[in-house]
Amino acid sequence: MSVETEMPIAPVASTPSSTPSLGLAASQAGSRSATSQTSGRGLGDVLLSVENVSLAFGGVKAITDVSFDIRKGEIRAIIGPNGAGKTSMLNVINGFYFPQSGVITFKGEKRREMRPYFAATSGISRTFQNVALFKGMSTLDNMMAGRTLKMRRGLLWQALRVGPAANEEIQHREVVEKLIDFLEIQHIRKVPVGKLPYGLQKRVELGRALAMEPELLLLDEPMAGMNLEEKEDMSRFVLTINQSLGTTIALIEHDMGVVMDLSDRVVVLEYGRKIADGTPDEVKNNPKVIDAYLGVSH
Repeated sequence: MSVETEMPIAPVASTPSSTPSLGLAASQAGSRSATSQTSGRGLGDVLLSVENVSLAFGGVKAITDVSFDIRKGEIRAIIGPNGAGKTSMLNVINGFYFPQSGVITFKGEKRREMRPYFAATSGISRTFQNVALFKGMSTLDNMMAGRTLKMRRGLLWQALRVGPAANEEIQHREVVEKLIDFLEIQHIRKVPVGKLPYGLQKRVELGRALAMEPELLLLDEPMAGMNLEEKEDMSRFVLTINQSLGTTIALIEHDMGVVMDLSDRVVVLEYGRKIADGTPDEVKNNPKVIDAYLGVSH
């Protein structure tokens, strides 16, 4: 699966109120299994760690004493059968769910509970298993929503859209337009997303998450419901985001071919418990993982 050269995203003119802009550069990348794993790609320091996290809903235990870490610059896959607790784990990391026990450490700061606002302002963004877009708004406006935390002018200035507020919006609009070019969705930029096919809605949602300029990008089944061509496109985007931007990615995906090709390390959950953790090759040959997916003993 190769990544073709993409149009660079040039820096936005810096002002006292602006933030560092996206810097998508041209990239050529093959599948992860053929490059990073065999060459021993070095990973950075721990960006986020989950320590002994447990989550229950009444008497139902969704996650039980799970620990793992995500290192800077890697693609970290979280896999497991349906009901294993994968999305619940992302919801804990993102602050949508509050665990009964355990600690989450992000960029060296320990928290018993992550809060969505803290996660967003600290550099965590995500997509959802079920697309969560503003269906009546255009592709462009949905992606502009991802720039909200980067805007510094007050509500009155933004309502009037004059002077500094107008200049600020132009700068953020330029970033979003470059993302639209990168994701190859120029033809739908003004189309309400509710009228788009599912695969394109997934791409718009990825664009909105990228507009936040995250350090950690959480992707919950980004290729669900896609055909082979759409999966190849999405895989190409994921690789380019990781390798060109240096964005760390945590990925939930059921397509094992995609997981083995893209990820640096894989953690496997079953019934809310961690049963394996390691490289794709280590995980796919683990008897516990084989049992969990095939339901047989060895």
